Amino acid sequence: MATDPLTLLRWVEVHRLAVAGRQAAIARDTGARVCRVWLRTSRFAAVEAMATATLTLGPDASAFYDRGWARSSTGQPRPALEDYQQALTMYQQAGDHGNEAATLNNIGHVHGRLGDWRRALGFYDRALPILREVGDRAGEAATLNNLGLVYDGLGDRRRALGFYDRALPILREVGDRAGEAATLNNLG
Repeated sequence: MATDPLTLLRWVEVHRLAVAGRQAAIARDTGARVCRVWLRTSRFAAVEAMATATLTLGPDASAFYDRGWARSSTGQPRPALEDYQQALTMYQQAGDHGNEAATLNNIGHVHGRLGDWRRALGFYDRALPILREVGDRAGEAATLNNLGLVYDGLGDRRRALGFYDRALPILREVGDRAGEAATLNNLG
């Protein structure tokens, strides 16, 4: 989807009309497209509103996921966890392993931000083999980094370093310079 402002405005209007006309498939498709752009640009309140509007037409994994991300980013961890759990269940039922792993990662992230390191660890541990199974090397590296952060939070710095050391070559392999920089920072 093009991200120029005029095209994006048109997609927002298509979404609004689809919701008003009770056209769930169109609302879900356009909502997901717009929300993914807005999440990258920190338009969290707009994402929450659009995802909520989409959900008036019935359950949708992508809308729950996007709203969970927006809520997590705006300091609403409990509602975020509820949305992520809805998305996770739907992704699992659909056999969508890639999005299942991404959702597990985000649930782990919310628990980590709440200081519940053990629960975060459990979700990251569940995500890692799925990411490997689907061949998502960037997701694998992010999860390894997340595991390092959890072990650092638990005070096990040696174990944390091991996860950072495993993440670094993968980040270089996939060309994620920002992730590489973050991992080097974590190693420091």
